[in-house]
Parts: sequence; structure tokens; C-alpha cells
Amino acid sequence: MKVLVVGGGGREHAIVWKLAQSPKVDKIYCAPGNAGIAELAECVNIGVMEFDKLAEFAKEHEVDLTVVAPDDPLAGGAIDVLEKAGLRAFGPRANAAILEGSKAFSKDLMKKYGIPTATYETFDTPESALEYLETAKMPIVLKADGLALGKGVLICMNREEAKAGVKTLMLDKQFGSAGNRIVVEEFMTGREVSVLSFVDGKTIRIMTSAQDHKRAKDGDQGLNTGGMGTFSPSPFYTEEVDAFCREHIYQPTVDAMRAEGREFKGIIFFGLMLTEDGPKVLEYNARFGDPETQVVLPRMKNDLFEVFEACIDGTLDQVELEFEDNAAVCVMLASDGYPEHYEKGYPISGLEKFKDAEGYYAFHSGTKFDENGRVVTNGGRVLGVTALGKDLKEARANAYKATEWVEFENKYMRHDIGHAIDEV
Repeated sequence: MKVLVVGGGGREHAIVWKLAQSPKVDKIYCAPGNAGIAELAECVNIGVMEFDKLAEFAKEHEVDLTVVAPDDPLAGGAIDVLEKAGLRAFGPRANAAILEGSKAFSKDLMKKYGIPTATYETFDTPESALEYLETAKMPIVLKADGLALGKGVLICMNREEAKAGVKTLMLDKQFGSAGNRIVVEEFMTGREVSVLSFVDGKTIRIMTSAQDHKRAKDGDQGLNTGGMGTFSPSPFYTEEVDAFCREHIYQPTVDAMRAEGREFKGIIFFGLMLTEDGPKVLEYNARFGDPETQVVLPRMKNDLFEVFEACIDGTLDQVELEFEDNAAVCVMLASDGYPEHYEKGYPISGLEKFKDAEGYYAFHSGTKFDENGRVVTNGGRVLGVTALGKDLKEARANAYKATEWVEFENKYMRHDIGHAIDEV
């Protein structure tokens, strides 16, 4: 079988790596891919939003399955275009990807179907939002309604910060049109947990849990980023939490989307907050998380290609997901200055050390080849260094050991990924 994976980050590298292990897959293309993906797949110079070109390529090369991984093309209707061209594609159609594409839609859905989440209000003008904030309880959370690369969420501790946040989102348009409408919601406290799932429209299969670190600096300081590291499983995601979420959150979300005529096939990522009142949904994503994918897929025993096929064919009820009884930790090596201003184009050394090191992975997020064929930095987040271990502490020690194998000029990382492991 021939597979085309759309995307070019660490998530896509992990997907390509996992698909390459399937005995059913003999050829993988990746558009646009990166320097790490190029070792496993043929990289194709087509952008993720060039839907017609992607469809044309898939037809011309007789691709059996196209996997659309990032949020923007899913929300933009990439799956619809591919299916219209008569191609098999994995991911939600645009009318289902709205689950992530609009915060207001997902909050209204949860309210309508009684899925536990924070109380909220939605605003289309800065004036109405500011008026609401005059009497709202602090701290409070402001969210851009649209897609903002995981960064359009502002936690405001007092009224001044909240008012400044409205200006940032709605007047200064820091996240572009994503901030035309905003959701203002109550500030929830508790442990955050990420849970990925496969969905075939009716059936949902839950993957192992993970926990992400969004802030740029140690001690959860600094700006929100696309993710500075992650670990799996989460020790806080207990059997009781799992049972509650299956009954009140996971299946009800799938059923709600179907009831709304928006059948969801693909990945639903549940961002959960474990509050004193029980688990609540922080947000939905309509795709694999990054860097959660880099710790979840290395622990998965199943053939990923077969699971993708089952989601498309509506036969997920016949699949049992299996995960190794181990742990994984990913530490993101970033460019110093990320997520604001940073230099790129620096040569990366030491990647060959991962070749024969079993249980160690360097998933490329922002890399490319320069004109001399060297692998150089090409983004804010450069590499997701992932390691397995028999438990979380061993996996974390292994991951940090492996970060020392790699060097580039402005290498930066958090030194406390997995700090919560010690609090169990």
C-alpha cells in the first residue's frame, strides 16, 4: 500500500515512523515533510493547504491512503476535497473538524449535550466582552474562537490583564481572524491530562494518557508554546477518572457530533482538567497532538495503518488498542527565543547516535537540509527527543540523557519536563 502523510512536524514524523513499521505499507510520501521524515518517506514539495495539488499527487501516484495530520487543512476541508476526488483519506471532514476549529461551537455542543466543561460566555465585539469583564470573577480565561496554533489562550489573573487580553485578541488581532470572536470562561484548577482517541463515527477507542508542558520556561513560566515536552502515561489519570470520562465525556462527544449531522471520523484529542468536581473538558482537538504523539505512538502495539483503515470503514468496534506496560518522555529541543524571536539555519550534530539506540527517538519538528545537504534548524521547536523506560522516572532520565547527544548553536530546552512525576 502507498500512503501520503500531510504535514511536516514532529507529529507527522512520529506518524510516518509508526506507519513504516506496518507490513501492509510499502511506500510513504510526505508533503512537505522535513529532514528527519526524509529518512523514511519521499518528501514532496506541496503545502498542507494546497488541497487540489495534494489530490492530484495522490491520484497520479496511486496513493491508497492519505493521512491529513495538522489542524488548519482539516478545518479548511482537505478531507472533503480528497474524498470528492475519489480518494481514501483519514481525518474528519470540515463539518466535523469544527470541533477544534471553533471554540464557541465546541462549548455550545458541550452545553447542549451535558458534557462537563467550564462555564463560559461568547463575544463578537470587544465592547460586549469588556462590559462582561467589569463584573466577572477573576482569574478568568480568554480564548480566540478560531485556530491559533495552540497559542490563542490567555489566562488573566485580574481585571487589568483581562481587559488587555481582549485588546490583544480582538483589537490588535495578535492571532488574526481567530480572535474575531472570543470565548471567556471560568478559570479551572486541577491537573491537566491529554487523552487521544480514534473514532469511526460511532465507536471510540481511547489511547494511553499523556501530559503536555505548554509554557516556554522552567517552572511553567514564560509564554504559551506549541508544547515543550510531554510524558505518558499520566499518573493522575486513574481507572476512576477513565471510567467517568468514558461515560460522561468520550462517547457522549462522538454521539453528539453524530446527532448534529457532523459524523466524526479521525482523531479526537481531549484536553481534560481534573477538577475537585471531577474531570471537565478544557478543549477538543480534531487531530493528533504535538508533542503528545511522540510519546503515545512509541508505546502503541497496534498496526497504525490497520487502525486508520478501521476508522474510515466504520469497523473500529473490531479493534482493541494495546499499549506497552512502560512509559515515555519527550523533551523538546527548541531555538532560544521561541516562541517569539529566534534564529534558524544552524547545523545539527549528533543525530546519528539515535540510529541504533533502541527506545530512543529524535522526532524532527523544525528541520531541513541546507544547500550542502546538512540537517539544519528550521523552526522554533526543532527536535522532540523521546525515550522509553520501565516507568516514568526511568523514561525521563533516558530522555534527558539523550538530549545531550544533540548539539546546535541556539539549543534551548526546559529542564523540568515531567516534574509532576515526583508529586505522585
